[in-house]
Amino acid sequence: MTRLLAVREGALSLDECFAAVSRPESGGVVLFIGTVRNHNQGQAVSLLEYQAYASMAEKELGAIADEIEQALPGTRLSCLHRVGSLRVGDAAVICAASAAHRGDAFAACQQLIDRLKTRVPIWKREHGDAGPHWLGWQDVRAGG
Repeated sequence: MTRLLAVREGALSLDECFAAVSRPESGGVVLFIGTVRNHNQGQAVSLLEYQAYASMAEKELGAIADEIEQALPGTRLSCLHRVGSLRVGDAAVICAASAAHRGDAFAACQQLIDRLKTRVPIWKREHGDAGPHWLGWQDVRAGG
């Protein structure tokens, strides 16, 4: 089966992520769903905009999955990340991991989302009472 590691516009499918990692030898499947919350650092949030360098993001997701699957043999991973404008409550990311035992499935899923957040070229613009602003990014040309 081909891995499911993708950046997409439009709603994400929990069933698709689950199906991508489900197999008879897996006794544990872990699903993580990251949703848009209504606040961040004490400020109201009404909308998030995600942008990505999609082909590079998918390549890096593949590298991350390779690393985790090598470190935790027998695991299988899938991940979908949404781009575009998302409202409070919308799913922004779904990560799934399966393994023979729950411990490896939990560990693999957590490593997947943690590495995605630090390494994959996906950017987030937050909208709230103070207006829109990019998170986790500074323009070095502006002395930042």
